[in-house]
Amino acid sequence: MINVQNLTMRIGTRELILDANFRIDKGMRIGLVGRNGAGKTTLTRLLAGEGVASQVIEYAGTITKSGSVGYLPQDTHTGDPEQSALDRILSVRGIDATLRRIAKAEQEMSTSSGAKQQKAMERYVRLDQEFTAAGGYAARAEAAQMAASLGLPDRALAQKLGTLSGGQRRRVELARILFSQAETLLLDEPTNHLDHDSILWLRDYLRTYKGGFVVISHSVELLAETVTAVWHLDANRAALDVYSMGWSDYLTQRELDERRRRRERANAEKKASALLAQADKMRAKATKAVAAQNMARRAERLLEGVEDERKADKVAHLRFPSPASCGKTPLTATGLSKSYGSLEVFTGVDLAIDRASRVVILGLNGTGKTTLLQLLAGIEEPDTGSIIPGHGLKIGYYAQEHETIDLNKTVVENLAYAAPEFNETQVRNVLGSFLFSGEDADKPARVLSGGEKTRLALAMLVVSAANVLLLDEPTNNLDPASREEILSALRRYEGAVVLVTHDEGAVQALNPERVLLLPDGDEDLWSDDYLDLIALA
Repeated sequence: MINVQNLTMRIGTRELILDANFRIDKGMRIGLVGRNGAGKTTLTRLLAGEGVASQVIEYAGTITKSGSVGYLPQDTHTGDPEQSALDRILSVRGIDATLRRIAKAEQEMSTSSGAKQQKAMERYVRLDQEFTAAGGYAARAEAAQMAASLGLPDRALAQKLGTLSGGQRRRVELARILFSQAETLLLDEPTNHLDHDSILWLRDYLRTYKGGFVVISHSVELLAETVTAVWHLDANRAALDVYSMGWSDYLTQRELDERRRRRERANAEKKASALLAQADKMRAKATKAVAAQNMARRAERLLEGVEDERKADKVAHLRFPSPASCGKTPLTATGLSKSYGSLEVFTGVDLAIDRASRVVILGLNGTGKTTLLQLLAGIEEPDTGSIIPGHGLKIGYYAQEHETIDLNKTVVENLAYAAPEFNETQVRNVLGSFLFSGEDADKPARVLSGGEKTRLALAMLVVSAANVLLLDEPTNNLDPASREEILSALRRYEGAVVLVTHDEGAVQALNPERVLLLPDGDEDLWSDDYLDLIALA
C-alpha cells in the first residue's frame, strides 16, 4: 500500500500537483494519464522512492509505503553492463547471488578437507534452502519463460547487458519487475519496444496479476483491458482527478464532468456579473457603499466556489526541415558488418539512400536495426564495409534512447547547440512551438519525461536542415495528438527518410518505397504485405 498526504509538486513556479491526497491499496489497478509533461513520470518516481531527478523539481508532502514495490522507469539503462540478461532478471529476488555462493561452496567442498570441508557443506545446505525458498530452479525456468513471452530468446538471456539493443534492455527490465512479484507495480510506458505478441501477453498477465499496479501508457487497448480505476493528472489545473471505474466509463464520466464544470461556471459568472453590475450602481450612493462592497465580495465567492474548466491540452506544432540541396544519392553503405564480441549482429549489408527516398528497416528485436542507424549516422564504426557520404549530405538522427540530448545541459542549451546560427530569441521561439516556454525551456534535460525528451529531440531535428532523416522509434512516449503531429510531418517532409518503428501508422504515413530486412540485409520494394511484420518486429 502507498499512502500520500498533502502532496504538492512543482517545476520552478509551475505547479504540477497541488495538495493532493490519495491511497494505492492492495489490488488496485490504476491507469495514470495526462498529457506529456504533466508530471506522470515525476509522480511515479516519488511513489517508488526514487526521489526527483533535479533540484529544479520541488515537492512537499508525505509518502508512506508498506509492502514491496516494483518500479519500471522509462530509462532502463541500469544494471552492470557485464552482467548477463538472465542474471539481471534473477537478481531482483537475489537468486543470482545465491547461485554464485552455491557454486563457490561446491568448489570448496570438492577441493578442501576436514573442518574447512565441513563448513563448506553446512554453508551449501543453508544456501540450498535459501535457493529453494526463493523458488529454486523452477524460478529460473519461470524467469526464462517470462522473458521469452516478452520476446527475449535464450540466446539473448545469455548475452551481457552491454551488448543488448535498447529494445532488448527494456524487455529485460520489464521481465525483471514482473518477476519480482512485488505487491505493487509502478510501470512507466511498459509497452515501449514490445512487439504485438508481447503486448498481448502483457495485457493478459496484468489482467490476472495478484498484486496491484499503477501504469502509465499511451496504449488505449492496454488501459481498456487492465485497469479498474483511472487517475487523470490535469496539468492545467494542477489537480489529480480520481475516477474509480474502467477506461470506457472514465471517458464518458470525464466528458460529463467537463460539461458540468462549464455549466456551473457559466451560471456562476452570470450571477456574479449581475451582482457586480448592481454593486456598481449602488456605489454611486454613499449610503449604500457598504452594501455594494458586500455584493462584490459575494460575486468573488461565487467564482471561487466553482471548479475551473479543463483547458484543451496544447500540442507541439511540428514540421520537419526543408532539406538542404544535395546530390542524387546523398548516402551509400556497402558491405557493412557489425559484431559485439562473439555476437554477430549482421554482415554484408548494402544500402543506397537516394534523394527524397523512403526506406523502412524491419527485423526482430536484436537484429541490429538501431545499430545500422548508428552506423549510418557516424556514431558507431562498422567492423567491415564503408559509409560513403554523397554531395551535400546533411544527416538528422533521432535516437530511440534520446542519446542526442545532453542531459547535463538545459533544454535551451541543447537546441542552441543543434542550431549555432540561431540567436536566443530564435531558439526560444522554436522551443515555444514544441511547448517549452518560460521556465520549462530552462529545465535541465535530465528531468524531462520520455515524451518531453521526444519533443526536444524532434525540435533539434527541425532546426537541422537535414536532407536525410534517420528515425529510430520516433513515436514512442507520445500522446495520441503529438503522435499525429509527427505522422503529419512525415507525410509532408521532402527529404530522404530511413525509419525504424513498431508503429504501423508511422510506416503508413511515410509511404515507403523500399524495405530492408535484417539481419540478412535483403532489400525489396515496399508492399503492404510487410505491414504484418511491423508489429511483430
